[in-house]
Amino acid sequence: MTQTWLQVLTGAPKPIIGMVHLPALPGTPLYDAGAGMASIRESVQRDLEALQAGGIHAVMFCNENDRPYRLDADFASVAAMSDVVASVRAELSVPFGVNMLWDPRATLAVAAATGADFCREIFAGAFAGDFGIWERTAGDAFRYRREIGAERVRMLFNINAEFAQQLAPRPIAEVARSIAFSSMPDAILVSGGITGRAAGESTVAEVAEAIAGTGVPLLVNTGFRAENALDLLRYADGAIVGTSLKVDGITWNPVDPARVRALMTIVGQAGA
Repeated sequence: MTQTWLQVLTGAPKPIIGMVHLPALPGTPLYDAGAGMASIRESVQRDLEALQAGGIHAVMFCNENDRPYRLDADFASVAAMSDVVASVRAELSVPFGVNMLWDPRATLAVAAATGADFCREIFAGAFAGDFGIWERTAGDAFRYRREIGAERVRMLFNINAEFAQQLAPRPIAEVARSIAFSSMPDAILVSGGITGRAAGESTVAEVAEAIAGTGVPLLVNTGFRAENALDLLRYADGAIVGTSLKVDGITWNPVDPARVRALMTIVGQAGA
């Protein structure tokens, strides 16, 4: 059976990507100006160490705490994100990606600047939700990626936006099949309605069936945890995980090394 690019990149049959959530960056309401950038780098270094020591297959850096979120990333945040990722490059022992919420161009720019292997965003679709109304076109993202010379950066398409819904709702399996056909995704991601909430097993199964034979990997994007890992990995090709690996399972807490080890032990039972 032919391996997917993600399996080749990570060396894992069912790759698990652990989230490194950055504290609030400069220019955002929750930024701790007193602690400064040094504190952000220390937090990222600590979480990265915990994830890698626990056996995670890859990591992804994200400005998760830049709340309230915007649809266009601020210049200061983009610069700070690039600085922080660059500061830990020498300590990375696994492949890495980036996500600059909720801005495809900013995400690609940070990926290009830091040498990321992949990136995640809403690259296609029209949605309405907590942040207002936003439209994304895959063609724009691919052209910008080429413009900045970042063709090597793989693009992971989150096809059902968290905190929002489609303006023209369609069954998610139909959306997945359409994006796999028309938008050239490097992977398709399925999310729950909010950070930390999983998509249902039946939903993951429907999407897996819809894109079977396309060669596009399917990843669980939210709510992946020890309790549902084996069920979801029956259908998905891997997962992105953040909240469930944090102390007490709270998104804003540091990564808990024991939770990482426990999850990866269970993932190993799925042949990953």
